[in-house]
Amino acid sequence: MAAGLAEPDRRVTIVEPKATWPTEFEAIAVTIRKALGPIALRIDHIGSTSVPGLPAKDVIDIQVTVAALERERLGAALAQAGLVDQGIGTDHRPPGATGPDDDWRKLLFKPATGRPVNVHVRVAGNPNQRYPLLFRDYLRAHPDAAAAYARLKRGLADLGIDPGAYSDVKDPACDLIFIAAEDWAQRRDGTP
Repeated sequence: MAAGLAEPDRRVTIVEPKATWPTEFEAIAVTIRKALGPIALRIDHIGSTSVPGLPAKDVIDIQVTVAALERERLGAALAQAGLVDQGIGTDHRPPGATGPDDDWRKLLFKPATGRPVNVHVRVAGNPNQRYPLLFRDYLRAHPDAAAAYARLKRGLADLGIDPGAYSDVKDPACDLIFIAAEDWAQRRDGTP
C-alpha cells in the first residue's frame, strides 16, 4: 500500500430498512428487461432488501432467470444496461443438496459505477434459482424468523469481520431457514 493511502474498509455494514429499496429494484429491473428482452424469463428482487422491514447491506440483489448461462450473449446484452461481467461463480450449496455441481453455477454482474447492485443470473429450475426465492418468501411470511435473521446479521457486522467471513458464518444459518422454508413450501404447494 502506498504511503498516505488508507486501506479500504471492507467490513460489512448493516443498515436499517429503506422504503426506497423496492422502487430502486423496479427501476433497475426495467433497464435489465430492456437489455435482455425475452432472454430474461423472470427478474426478481431477492436478498434482504427484498424483505420488508429487514435490515440489510445497502445492496440491491436481483435474480435474472434464464434458460441457459450463455455468458457472451448475456454479457453483451447486460453491458448495454451498464453492468459489468464479474464472472462465473458457484453458489453456496446447502447440506443434503443432490445433483450436479453445475446446478449451483451462476453469472454475476455489477454496475460499473453508481448504486451497489448484484445481478445474479441463474438457470430456470436449478436449485440455486429456487433457493433465494423461497428464502425471501419464507422471511416475508414469517416476521419472527426475519427478526432472528436480522439479529444474526447485526451481530456479525458488529464483530467487524470481512465479507468472506461474514458469509461463511451466515450461510449455515441461511441453510436452517431454507430447510424450514422447504417444509413450509411443501405444506403449501411446493413453489415459492
